[in-house]
Amino acid sequence: MRDLGVGFGYLVKGQKWVGRHGRWFGFGLLPGLVTLVLYAGALVGLGYGADDLAAWATPFADDWSSPWQGMFRGTLTALVVALGLFLAVITFTAVTLLVGQPFYESLSEEVDRSEGGEVPESGLPLWRELWISARDSLRILVRVAFYGILLFACGFIPVIGQTVVPVLGFCVSGFFLAEELTAVAFQRRGVELKERLQLLRGRRMAVLGFGVPLTLAFIVPFVAVFLMPGAVAGATLMARELGGETGGDDRDENSRENDHSRGNLPSSGGDQGVHHLPH
Repeated sequence: MRDLGVGFGYLVKGQKWVGRHGRWFGFGLLPGLVTLVLYAGALVGLGYGADDLAAWATPFADDWSSPWQGMFRGTLTALVVALGLFLAVITFTAVTLLVGQPFYESLSEEVDRSEGGEVPESGLPLWRELWISARDSLRILVRVAFYGILLFACGFIPVIGQTVVPVLGFCVSGFFLAEELTAVAFQRRGVELKERLQLLRGRRMAVLGFGVPLTLAFIVPFVAVFLMPGAVAGATLMARELGGETGGDDRDENSRENDHSRGNLPSSGGDQGVHHLPH
């Protein structure tokens, strides 16, 4: 259970990091704003059309008496909207990361740079990075769709469908959301999807502690946009630990910067104190 707090701590640290680096926060907002406009339109359309979709999918209930028809189709409508939100949370991150690949890579690199040590770079051309990101996101979405359909079907089970299934849905969403976000840092390190999933499963509770609160926050579209830069920063910090790059120093960045200024910490390569501006 301690790992839940560790994962949530990385989420908080990421938000604090962008709070201290305001230019990078603004830099990281741009892809989310573009994606938000697209998703807002899609979700509004789903909200208006869910009733008609439920009626179209259940012609056998046309002759049912009241209140059974209304209860059945009302439940189905709610499940359709819930499934749409479930998929929107995951696909929003994937699409935003795809749109903002250059933005978030630069932000992630700056987080690595501020933490000291080597700053990994993929060395791949942009088109290749976009292709890998799109391919891996598609693989994740296939997994998410499988779990989404399974949970959607389980939603019809009395009591369990209204209690346990939503909780499981947020856990699934949180896990894969964390995967998408850590992929920014892992991809620069040449870590393939299969290995990334193994690393995340090895620290499942920490991943859920990071991803589930973020999933809950991402339900509110505007919140998702403003949390995205910090989420990428926090995911980079978590990826460093999962990859064994941290030395167990849990102090905040200000403490490390103070130590650097006092000469108490070594500077790898002699240029770790240099902070590059967004480009």
